Amino acid sequence: MRHRLWAVAGGAAALTLLTATGAHAEGEGDIRVTKTVVNKGGNVIVGTARTITFPIAVTIKDDSGAKKISHLSTFNHTTPYGFFTWNNDSSCVRKSSTTSVCTGTMTVDPAWIADSDDIDSNRLAGVWAVAAIVNANDGDYWIYDDIAQYKVKRAARLTTDATPEPVAKGAQLTVRGKLSRANWEDLKYHGYPGQSVRLQFRAAGAAHYRTVKTVKTDNVGRLSTKVTATQAGSWRWYFPGTTTTSLKASAGDAVTLQR
Repeated sequence: MRHRLWAVAGGAAALTLLTATGAHAEGEGDIRVTKTVVNKGGNVIVGTARTITFPIAVTIKDDSGAKKISHLSTFNHTTPYGFFTWNNDSSCVRKSSTTSVCTGTMTVDPAWIADSDDIDSNRLAGVWAVAAIVNANDGDYWIYDDIAQYKVKRAARLTTDATPEPVAKGAQLTVRGKLSRANWEDLKYHGYPGQSVRLQFRAAGAAHYRTVKTVKTDNVGRLSTKVTATQAGSWRWYFPGTTTTSLKASAGDAVTLQR
């Protein structure tokens, strides 16, 4: 579903095609958007099953005071497609006589995604833009097609398995794992090949993990390496993420030394 926006504002009909090429704004009066914060400043991570809802907070300024957001949408910044649905809400908190922060929420059920466009939906992971129509108490309005940019990422999964357990001090320990990420077309997780993943260790009683080495996933997302066991503790894999895929730390696998 390609996102297009029909707007009726200030008594006149206006048509704006929301594209991903360059910011555009038009309207009537002195109303302006001065700030936009998506998902409280964090990335939006979408997996294969859980419905995702996140806020978009828009700071609006007008000499008569801000009234509401009358339209809100979001789409991939380079490809004018999007799969989030605006919940048709606009809750405004007045900050001064001229300024309010108005918030709307966006939702997606991953089951909708594959039917939302005519391309491989996984291509939509990356940088997204926000478009909005905002209204003032005196009838002023403004239409924007790029008031903020943020990242929509495919959720990642990461496992760790360290063997043998327990292990003799000074012996070789094999640490395996697998990195996979959500595929929005078939709603499954597939191995993520060719990615640099950090093997980390936290000694028993220590507060933090430290990186021991970096290993690349194979052609199906698997990880495997050998280390020397010198003390008891927990091993895990840590993936810092990419522009299109979320960061992920696996659960730690605790390994004790043989007595």
